[in-house]
Amino acid sequence: MSEIVTADRRMRELIQLAKTVAQSKATVLIQGESGTGKELMASLVHENSSRASRPFVAINCAAIPENLLESELFGYERGAFTGAVTSKAGKFEFANGGTLLLDEISEMDIRLQAKLLRVIQQGEVDRIGGRRPIPVDVRIIATSNRNLSDCVRDGSFREDLFYRLNVVNLTVPPLRERVGDVRLLSQHFIAIYSERNSRVISNLSTEALSLLESHVWQGNVRELENVIERAVITAQDGVILPRDVHIERRGSQFQDGALSLADFGQAGAGLNGGAPWAPGQTLNDIEQKVILGALEYHKGNRTHTARALGISIRTLRNKLADYRKLGIHA
Repeated sequence: MSEIVTADRRMRELIQLAKTVAQSKATVLIQGESGTGKELMASLVHENSSRASRPFVAINCAAIPENLLESELFGYERGAFTGAVTSKAGKFEFANGGTLLLDEISEMDIRLQAKLLRVIQQGEVDRIGGRRPIPVDVRIIATSNRNLSDCVRDGSFREDLFYRLNVVNLTVPPLRERVGDVRLLSQHFIAIYSERNSRVISNLSTEALSLLESHVWQGNVRELENVIERAVITAQDGVILPRDVHIERRGSQFQDGALSLADFGQAGAGLNGGAPWAPGQTLNDIEQKVILGALEYHKGNRTHTARALGISIRTLRNKLADYRKLGIHA
């Protein structure tokens, strides 16, 4: 069973709500920052539903290239395109009777959103190259680390699909808003990684805990987990001390938030190997370097890149499409 470790009142109320709505057939939209535990919340919904014994299938819409996501979701028939030497079922068919988690759904191309909407409305899926629709019985849970209402407003997400998904909305609060959970989560991860690494770590020192509780966890629970894992490995004498708590102090350049003009210049400088501008360079040249640099920093995640640059995901897609026309692929 999925275990969500918390003593926070808001989180406990959210868990109770998730268990309640799990008994229904409604689609569920889970929103929250990266690393807050949205997928864990989705698992909780599935495990408390009448579909618990059926498949729970997850697909990350941000991790799969746009040209492959359609075939992964809906499947394809033999000969549908070059390389389709056999027929293949998609995630909807694999999840039949169970639950399909669409992780980071805001990254889905607008064209695929229309096809997804039809599946939700009609209860049937069309494979690429297929001649007839295939009935499916799937409960949809979608997650997003962006506010989908904002995506609707900027035109990157279909309004009709948003309303179909947003029947039940669960918003997971960031770790910085539930500081009391830092101690519980730290102890939880200490137990896990002590066993996994055959170490005997009993606890955190008071100073180490104070350091953890005073940190603003931009990466939320996932970042805390990584810090504790490292601390468990390096700790001596069975106790985690401040020297074992390695917290990365990131600059503002590519964090969650818009780049300032100064950041833009610094980014241009770093990517240009020297000054932010060189003779012959246009503003478009510098902008291209910054965008591609931010995309590389965020390991190809367009949602995080767009947020860091302070632009919409649609603007980022258009920029990347323009670069592809120039033979520049990212």
